[in-house]
Amino acid sequence: MDNDGAIEIVTAHGRGYVSVYNNEGYFEPGWPQHPVANEFRSLAVSDLDGDGNMEIACGLARGDDTNVWVFEHNGSIRQGWQRLADGDEGSAWGPYNDNIGAGDIDGDGLPELIVPSDTTTICAYKADGTHIGTNEMYHDHPGHDMDYWGEVPAYIDLEYETRGWGPCYTEFTARANFANGPANVVDVNCDGVNEIVVIGDVHDCHTSPYTDLYNTPYILNSDRSRFNADGFDWTTPPIETGAPIIQDYAVIENAQPNPVTVDLNGDGRIEILYPSYDGRMHAFWLDKTEHGNWPYSVYCASEGFYRFATEPVVADLDNDGNAEVIFGSWVQKETERTGKLHILDYNGNVIHEMDLPPAKSGDWNGVLAAPTLADIDGDSDLELVLNTAHSGVVAYDLPGTAGARVLWGTGRGSYYRNGPSMINSAVSQKGDLDCDGSVTSADVLIALKIAVSGGYNSAADMDENGYVNVLDARTILQLAAEG
Repeated sequence: MDNDGAIEIVTAHGRGYVSVYNNEGYFEPGWPQHPVANEFRSLAVSDLDGDGNMEIACGLARGDDTNVWVFEHNGSIRQGWQRLADGDEGSAWGPYNDNIGAGDIDGDGLPELIVPSDTTTICAYKADGTHIGTNEMYHDHPGHDMDYWGEVPAYIDLEYETRGWGPCYTEFTARANFANGPANVVDVNCDGVNEIVVIGDVHDCHTSPYTDLYNTPYILNSDRSRFNADGFDWTTPPIETGAPIIQDYAVIENAQPNPVTVDLNGDGRIEILYPSYDGRMHAFWLDKTEHGNWPYSVYCASEGFYRFATEPVVADLDNDGNAEVIFGSWVQKETERTGKLHILDYNGNVIHEMDLPPAKSGDWNGVLAAPTLADIDGDSDLELVLNTAHSGVVAYDLPGTAGARVLWGTGRGSYYRNGPSMINSAVSQKGDLDCDGSVTSADVLIALKIAVSGGYNSAADMDENGYVNVLDARTILQLAAEG
């Protein structure tokens, strides 16, 4: 937190407390802080001003448009916060999941904060708390002058969104809410410009109460317009992805659609994975379809009880260029059943599944939080750590994974819990197809895959002739050898 070379532990929890502990378990100077009496459910850590010290952003789960606090590393509230402040334009409400995302969306090398919450709008802030502006297509509409992110309502139909309202009072209208939809900042097409990925809970606002329809991913540009580049048109997000099978937390704990943004198949483009209340794990490619055997259902009606999936972690365990997807599941209460550990390949095929330990107390078990991949015993192989509901923390060995590439190794992508894949402040180097900042043999493999599939990626088109072939792969190999 304070750039002293020692790791601190940050917690945000019930009754409005935020704490920072040193590595011996004692409070750091200036902590804890207690700004409010309600529950913090969102926590993200990032160096917002580039001074080497980390800031802490916390989202408050309550019915109020003042929902985000940002603290300096020493416990003081950062100037310009909290937000929304009195007099601010826009709409916000409680974030009821770990919603806050941090990443550079304007190319200045410093992160901004993206805050979805329990409303149809998403707020976006600079480090000093000022609101980030929108594309001019949202400006100067009668009664709906949407100059800032937090003023733009998320409809499925872009026409409704652009004018600021839809016909909710008269007919079926699909609109998204972001109470449980975290934001990721990620360069989805490896062009050096970051986009924002967020999962919306789409509902029909014509009914009373609203009828939840499905979870779906939105990809947004820095000016809040919808992503449309390289032949991938997200001006309309995927629709009818899967209706909820149940939404009664007295029966089963609610599913949380945390997005995971990684390159599953080594083609240099990002896929979007998320668990949903339809009982399935989804994986969307940039063409807005789910390839292979995705989505994968953890719920099986013949079992006679409900089951939901956690946020996954993703790693290329055998370093063959294709990633594996690892997640847990939990089950319905009062069933005396337990969740599972699931390992799938990049196409959604099952590699391994096993029951988690039975509950040591209570009448059900499973995993609700994302697993974590780490080498916890110093043997160079990865282990998988899971925090179960009723049988403690469990860990499994993953033999033969010393050379694994971890793409998304823990909840929200890193121990900062801020949802980024990486921050790009400049266009990626030609040939750097995995956007890791250098040209390596891994990029050669990606180029060959693109060539074989007949696909296209401008970063792989080394001779700029409009297509990718083995000659481009050879050029990338030469760059890798030089670098």
